[in-house]
Amino acid sequence: MSLPVGKLPSAALERLLRLCREDPRVIVRAGLGQDAAALAFGDQVVVAKTDPITFATDRIGWYAVNINANDVACLGATPRFFLAAILLPEGAASEAMAEGIFRDLAASCEALDVTLCGGHTEVTYGLSRPIVVGHMLGDVTRDRLVENRRSQAGDDVLLTKGIAIEGTALIAREKGAELAGAFDAASLDRARRFLEMPGLSVVRDAKAICDAVHPHALHDPTEGGLATGLHELADAAGLGVAADAEAITVFPETAALCRHYGLEPLGLIASGALLAVTAPGDTPKALDALSRAGVAAARIGRMVERPEGVTLRRGERSEVLRRFDSDEVARLFA
Repeated sequence: MSLPVGKLPSAALERLLRLCREDPRVIVRAGLGQDAAALAFGDQVVVAKTDPITFATDRIGWYAVNINANDVACLGATPRFFLAAILLPEGAASEAMAEGIFRDLAASCEALDVTLCGGHTEVTYGLSRPIVVGHMLGDVTRDRLVENRRSQAGDDVLLTKGIAIEGTALIAREKGAELAGAFDAASLDRARRFLEMPGLSVVRDAKAICDAVHPHALHDPTEGGLATGLHELADAAGLGVAADAEAITVFPETAALCRHYGLEPLGLIASGALLAVTAPGDTPKALDALSRAGVAAARIGRMVERPEGVTLRRGERSEVLRRFDSDEVARLFA
């Protein structure tokens, strides 16, 4: 049976990860809900992340740098060094295409004070579009490392900005010609510029929180949207989540595009938002730090015991929150 486009089913991935050997120097290892790996070198920790960009073609370098930097920041680390494997499509590749990607990578690294230090570039058989596989390295002291397994029942769950920033920009940029007749130019332009405003990066969000408190977890919801991100947050800690739909910001542009294509915003790729789990006593300090950094945020729920599962409250009714193993944008582009 062929698998659908998107992440592997969680049960299959969990089984496959058991094949990986353990090493005592790997203090955060591969697992469901884990954003990156953490490798101990004495009191210093190197955080490593790899992620491909497969849906986008426009601004693919921007996506690659920021998506990988986000996951490094989610372990409390500062992104430092970036490597990229750039795969260009046979028959369509040109030096201009390669130069455009490199310029985008360089500008994106410069914006985050990250050094582009290596990688690989080739023209690849069988591709219809360019793919960039990014590798980001960062560092943090061991006592400030954020490990998502520290979450406890009763902790607050915070969300920065809103959903689904990446999905909104991606649809507007990749489907622009198709949407021109159904949306006014100003709203489409705003949606395209979601990459910069509200922005794809959560590095500033994570730094603001980590400077104010020691969060119990940080997680960047990506494929599968906020819904899957909440499931991953729960999986990492062996807990559940009770979320409140009314507290979750869905941007007007996102809602309009989702209505147009019949998509669920909660399942749409959501990079640009940050989930944070904080002890209730630390929540006011975290929200104040985000506000002072110019980052909108809200408490959207709490961690609960595992048997309660992952639920979403809509008004007076609470429902089991669906997990999107296949992102809504994958369904759109299928």
